[in-house]
Amino acid sequence: MKAAVLQLSSQGMSSTKLLNYVRIAHKKGVKVLLLGEYILNPFFKELTNISKQMIQEQASHHTKILKDLASTYDITIIAPLVIVKKSKIYKTIVKFAPSSTAYYYQQILINYPHWNEEKFFDNPVQPLQAPLIFKVDGFKFGVINGFELHFDELFIELKKKNVDCILVPSVATFDSYERWKNLISMRAFTNNCYILRANRIGSYEHKDMDWKFYGDSILASPYGEIINHLGNQEELLLVEMHHRDVLQAKKIWGFKDALKKREQ
Repeated sequence: MKAAVLQLSSQGMSSTKLLNYVRIAHKKGVKVLLLGEYILNPFFKELTNISKQMIQEQASHHTKILKDLASTYDITIIAPLVIVKKSKIYKTIVKFAPSSTAYYYQQILINYPHWNEEKFFDNPVQPLQAPLIFKVDGFKFGVINGFELHFDELFIELKKKNVDCILVPSVATFDSYERWKNLISMRAFTNNCYILRANRIGSYEHKDMDWKFYGDSILASPYGEIINHLGNQEELLLVEMHHRDVLQAKKIWGFKDALKKREQ
């Protein structure tokens, strides 16, 4: 399976770079392209000062473009997108496949005093559901948001689905590089699957706080090793993943077999 991460800053209403990079990915045989958070929309803090009408216009604009790109270039694009439905604002991740579109509504949102997405967005607070799962050429993907990577309960659902790779769009900042790298490695190892993480670049300045989004998009192996990553610049990360490596890691470490012995 050939996949790619497009590491960008916020693009506003522009689609030029998306088009150029999708063309490159297509020529390289990429079947799945992952974007980071707040690339198609301004960062969360900036969204709070934008009208719902403008947010909806952005969503409609990018939805049309990404549907066309997925169909034209036979590629599945995973893109975080803020949408408006019945005057409510939702934070989603959208799967733009060549012939279909599916939405994953982020289930657990950041709710800290300095960064409270849960208060701003209208995503419901409810019992957790299974994440978005899909296949491309027999390779099975799961999709969760970066913040959701912290919660064991979502990985229980992902384990049930036997995914080969978990796609994680994120918007990490505040010099959290080492913590995120360790978390991604651990999750990949204990679940014996690939984790492909896309983190945006750029910055947001507010009062005395400088939010620097440092990139470092990563591919972790089913053995928990970081086998590829980017720096802090605009870039396209091309990766190749193999189902046989997932099966081999599961067989060698036997985590799932140990649990099966204890099922009642």
